[in-house]
Amino acid sequence: MAGEPRRLQELSPRDSMKLLGSVPLGRIAFTVRALPAVHPARHIVADEHVIVCADGGIAITSAKPGSGTVVAYQADVIDPADNLGWSVTVVGMAHRVADPAAADAFRQALHHWADGTNGQIISISPGVVTGFRLLGPNPANSVSASRPG
Repeated sequence: MAGEPRRLQELSPRDSMKLLGSVPLGRIAFTVRALPAVHPARHIVADEHVIVCADGGIAITSAKPGSGTVVAYQADVIDPADNLGWSVTVVGMAHRVADPAAADAFRQALHHWADGTNGQIISISPGVVTGFRLLGPNPANSVSASRPG
């Protein structure tokens, strides 16, 4: 499979969000002192928003009500052996979840990977959603690319 040509298939925003919701981990990109930063994060998709649990020591967005930050969130499933799979990127405004009850419910659903960590719960309102599948030359060789996760 290594020498066979690959092709990209663009995904609709709806299909992209569905695939994003099928995996628990991704990467959030934001700025720190005007420089790019990327951190791994756990996420869920809820009510057409991407809800992310970020480490408490990372200032991704302000705690000030009404303030938001432009971020990008990306997740993928690409098989390293056959180079088939998918990738999704969401760009949008990120806000801290201000309601303590909602933040606690999301924290429980996200199962933060570090015990005792009280990470920030951030809601990303998608502005631009892009996704693609990496496909082999025929559908029979692209089975792993068609599975959601």
